[in-house]
Amino acid sequence: MSSHQLFVLIIIALVIVLLPAFGLSKMFQKAGIPTWKAFIPFYNTWVLLETAKKPKWWFFAQFVPVAGWFFSLLILIEFVKCFGKYKFYQHAATVFFGFAYLIYIGTNKKDRYIGPDGVKLYKKSAVREWVDAGVFAVVAATLIRIFVFEAYTIPTPSMEKTLLVNDFLFVSKMSYGPRIPNTPIAMPFVHHTIPGINIRSYVEWIHLPYTRWFATPVKRNDVVVFNFPVNDTLINDEENYGSKRTYYEAVRQMGRDKVWQEFGDIIITRPVDKRENFIKRCVAVAGDSLQVINGIVYINGKPQEVFPQSERYYKITGPKGVGLDKDKLSEFGINVRDDESIGDIRFTDDGAQLTNVTNQEKANLKLPEGYTIQNFIMPVANDLFPYYDTAKHWSADNYGPLWIPKKGTTIQLTADNLIRYQRCIEVYEGNKLGNREGKVFINGQEASTYTFKMDYYWMMGDNRHNSLDSRYWGFVPEDHVVGKASLIWFSVENGIRWKRLFNVIK
Repeated sequence: MSSHQLFVLIIIALVIVLLPAFGLSKMFQKAGIPTWKAFIPFYNTWVLLETAKKPKWWFFAQFVPVAGWFFSLLILIEFVKCFGKYKFYQHAATVFFGFAYLIYIGTNKKDRYIGPDGVKLYKKSAVREWVDAGVFAVVAATLIRIFVFEAYTIPTPSMEKTLLVNDFLFVSKMSYGPRIPNTPIAMPFVHHTIPGINIRSYVEWIHLPYTRWFATPVKRNDVVVFNFPVNDTLINDEENYGSKRTYYEAVRQMGRDKVWQEFGDIIITRPVDKRENFIKRCVAVAGDSLQVINGIVYINGKPQEVFPQSERYYKITGPKGVGLDKDKLSEFGINVRDDESIGDIRFTDDGAQLTNVTNQEKANLKLPEGYTIQNFIMPVANDLFPYYDTAKHWSADNYGPLWIPKKGTTIQLTADNLIRYQRCIEVYEGNKLGNREGKVFINGQEASTYTFKMDYYWMMGDNRHNSLDSRYWGFVPEDHVVGKASLIWFSVENGIRWKRLFNVIK
């Protein structure tokens, strides 16, 4: 933890215990406690615990990062009970409007101090017990989900075989620092849509700017969960479009006018924190230069580590008239799962069969005489980022070079850079970009250079030939990063995959 992060943590804790100090001084006066004790940070909460006769360990729990703030608020609630405040709305007022509410309790004539013995006489109804327990559980689970970790399920094979479909993961929010939600008013435990009724689970009455506590940059080769950057606008038809075929892809293929004519009533926008969650491996970090040559990723001119369970297509040929199926491949040590057997065993134009093979399987492969295996190189494609003439000779296996934007770095606004980084400048960093008479204008001012405000990352799936990743839609800004995939806690396919349980993700 950096000194800056520690400073922020201390400041927030001090605000929580000092903001209600004036109201506490008035309440102390009613309780016969010297008023000066209300103004000494943390000593005031010690006095509150002594007065309310609550466990002293609560005092020390206040110094646990993030969670300690909620112990400070809990101590305040226990103290207001000593003034006969037992109702739920009164406790909510203590938490959210404590500065004003405590002054009200301390200055009005009808509220008097009854002490902890008076609190013992109050008995909650069964309904109130359940309500309090439910609210506590929801609040605690929501805070854990925002600040500590979140559960995530692998929905597609893009990370196979490092991660398999129906692997259930824990995603650590602390690895890169917890991100404050852009849309804090939202239904707990759901992402962007309420299940069953297909309506938004959030409102944008309050929209907070990007803030990340104790920020730590993503490291190269981390497996990262992030919000899908080009999901800001989408055709809300998950079966055919949504995140499978993006709005921007449809616009490039059909033209904007036709897309809006055909889908205008189901085109929606989403804030950053409510965009679809994706999971990929970070192969390049801010400031790196990336290039893919014949399927090998090069960073800053150096070939990168090849992970044993990452896979790609290979062309396998056998003796004339001999077919290859799932069982035959299994004899060679190539494991094709049931849900891969149709989609991942294919024929090429020259009669060879194309199948996904992991690096580990390839290293251990011993084919019988008459069989051969060779790399399959994806052909040149026109659907690769950044979708313009220079990239027309690129393919998923021969891509780049491309520089990854880094916070604080300045680039020249050449025609090529504008095309590559326009979305970063305009959409992700919120500038108005214009081009008039050969001159570039940013927010109305003529500009020849631009300095990036955020770090960016390049994400690719371990299943290199079956992954909708940065090669197809571009950079991931730092404000889209959710957390690091850390542990597989459950996995299922025709029963529990016991060997995968509690595996650390590498």
